Amino acid sequence: NLSDTLKKLKITAADRTEGSLEGCLDCLLQALAQNNAETSEKIQGSGILQLFANLLTPQASCTAKVANIIAEVAKNEFMRIPCVDAGLISPLVQLLNSKDQEVLLQTGRALGNICYDSHSLQAQLISMGVIPTLVKLLGIHCHNAALTEMCLVAFGNLAELESSKEQFASTNIAEELVKLFKKQIEHDKREMIFEVLAPLAENDAIKLQLVEAGLVECLLEIVQQKVDSNKEDDVAELKTASDLMVLLLLGDESMQKLFEGGKGSVFQRVLSWIPSNNHQLQLAGALAIANFARNDGNCIHMVDNGIVEKLMDLLDRHVEDGNVTVQHAALSALRNLAIPVVNKAKMLSAGVTETVLKFLKSEMPPVQFKLLGTLRMLIDAQAEAAEQLGKNAKLVERLVEWCEAKDHAGVMGESNRLLSALIRHSKSKDVIKTIVQSGGIKHLVTMATSEHVIMQNEALVALALIAALELGPAEKDLTSAQLVQILHRLLADERSAPEIKYNSMVLICALMGSESLYKEVQDLAFLDVVSKLRSHENKSVAQQASLTEQRLTVES
Repeated sequence: NLSDTLKKLKITAADRTEGSLEGCLDCLLQALAQNNAETSEKIQGSGILQLFANLLTPQASCTAKVANIIAEVAKNEFMRIPCVDAGLISPLVQLLNSKDQEVLLQTGRALGNICYDSHSLQAQLISMGVIPTLVKLLGIHCHNAALTEMCLVAFGNLAELESSKEQFASTNIAEELVKLFKKQIEHDKREMIFEVLAPLAENDAIKLQLVEAGLVECLLEIVQQKVDSNKEDDVAELKTASDLMVLLLLGDESMQKLFEGGKGSVFQRVLSWIPSNNHQLQLAGALAIANFARNDGNCIHMVDNGIVEKLMDLLDRHVEDGNVTVQHAALSALRNLAIPVVNKAKMLSAGVTETVLKFLKSEMPPVQFKLLGTLRMLIDAQAEAAEQLGKNAKLVERLVEWCEAKDHAGVMGESNRLLSALIRHSKSKDVIKTIVQSGGIKHLVTMATSEHVIMQNEALVALALIAALELGPAEKDLTSAQLVQILHRLLADERSAPEIKYNSMVLICALMGSESLYKEVQDLAFLDVVSKLRSHENKSVAQQASLTEQRLTVES
């Protein structure tokens, strides 16, 4: 009798006889309950969808049923485009302003199913202003579990779109979600809210709103409740809560608000996670410290208040068969803390380098990368520390090995930069000898051809120091790495930055102390390239070109 119902529905929909209309709609819902796909096909074939647009009016008594039928047919992927083509989206969006809870629920379902998995349709809904409307609905109907769930599912889908974040930020979504979160006891319900919070919290404005709405206190409470439990749900919730906490700290304003000059209760609670026995909390604690350590003031305060010792203790617990993510996070925190000049000496005397060097044997690139970055930050302008590390043959050999880690560009780049930094900050003959003996010279020469100007420059300065202090032992390696040819290329290339040209010429002058290297300089007609640079727009380059030209002329 489905075909009869569809025919009858066409007639009654046209003249709007409510009684018989209700009966037809009930019949369709029954048919959909029995066999959704087949019934949906027949509905599409009958052309009845086009009539539904006119039946979706706020005052009609059958509106909820029509919306329910649309929600049911739109469960089938093949029905979604026909629903759009029948012009159903606009009247459905209008119905979100209804006071009737059943109409709202079925309308939300219908829109959700039609737009399921379609970014373009979801973007259309956003541009039609559904976000502020849904946030308002959540506030009004927070006691209706089904409607609340419908809003959360919608938020979860829409929050994935970048274009939604600004609209969400202009509503009181943060306040509503935190209010809702506080009332939930069931794990599943809280998980649903978490799924909305995570994508929303990627937006800095919303991060701050969530902090101001008191989300952090809720998260800390969850951590406290679940920390000692082994139940799967509790372990998962502890992870979600602590991860979200770290995400909130990625925003500059939200982070600073929670730091409160290092006196904040939140900051103090996070500190207590680091010595805990729970790996997830150790990880979140270390990541949180790394996030708090994003400006000099915070870093200085934390180092003065003993954070370094806590992180070193944590790392010591993870040396043998340690947790890689915890190692990575704790090293990230130390690296950030080592950036302010006043912290370097304090951290060196606390023994940070010794702790960090315990991870030299790590085979995990993320740990290697952070280890290198931490050491490089620590020795910046610290001659004694740079010399001590530069004479450590084990470290230098490992650096040379990592300079060849072609699969891990980050590790390779950091190893080269640390090699160069050991020379530049120590200016020590012993360090240069150690690097020559370990075969590090060729890597510094290659680094001079890097695509990053800052790395080229660091390499050239280190090579100039080698040429000035210990040219004899390095001569063979510099020749086989074709340094002179590379310098010629850098000077001839118009794209080379002024500082690259300047330091290349300084290096050429320093190489003249070696007979074999000087012969190479003569063979390559450097005079032509250098004399052209005398008229360079950069004064320093022009001056250095004149000096270099004189040296080349006198020597020849």
